[in-house]
Amino acid sequence: MVIPASAVKELRERTGAGVMECKRALTEADGNVEKAIEVLNRQGLARAEKKEGRMASQGIIDSYLHAGGRIGAMVELNCETDFVARTDDFKKLAHDIAMQVAATGPKYLTAAEVPESEADQTAQLALLAQPFIKESSVTIEDLLKRHVAKLGEAVRVSRFSRFALGEDSSGSAS
Repeated sequence: MVIPASAVKELRERTGAGVMECKRALTEADGNVEKAIEVLNRQGLARAEKKEGRMASQGIIDSYLHAGGRIGAMVELNCETDFVARTDDFKKLAHDIAMQVAATGPKYLTAAEVPESEADQTAQLALLAQPFIKESSVTIEDLLKRHVAKLGEAVRVSRFSRFALGEDSSGSAS
């Protein structure tokens, strides 16, 4: 099957995957772009799982201010190399996650950290379990896995903090 360049271009724009990956995914999906996205997502998840245990000691700290400086957040996002940390994709991801923290105010990083007494609120309290504010069908954890596949390195949130005027560090009003 001959894959048109326009389909490869569309798939690249929507996923950020490389040309050859897009061609392979489109071939596997018989030219269907939506199915090709699913193929790339499956491949990305497999790649992300392989890279999970790798050391990620490079990265950036990014911040986001909202509501005229009344709410702010800082996020430390790590990767394996300084080269990836300086890419626009990585910087945008860090900024998007900082925006997520400012908007949603998570208390914990992972679902495993949520106390049993608050387990029914895991999707709101654990950052990685939250739906991404820009694309609600994707969790922050899925977003990170997409970027692992796209960037070819382990990517993880190490820590985050949210600040709001009139609130102490526990999130309650002072």
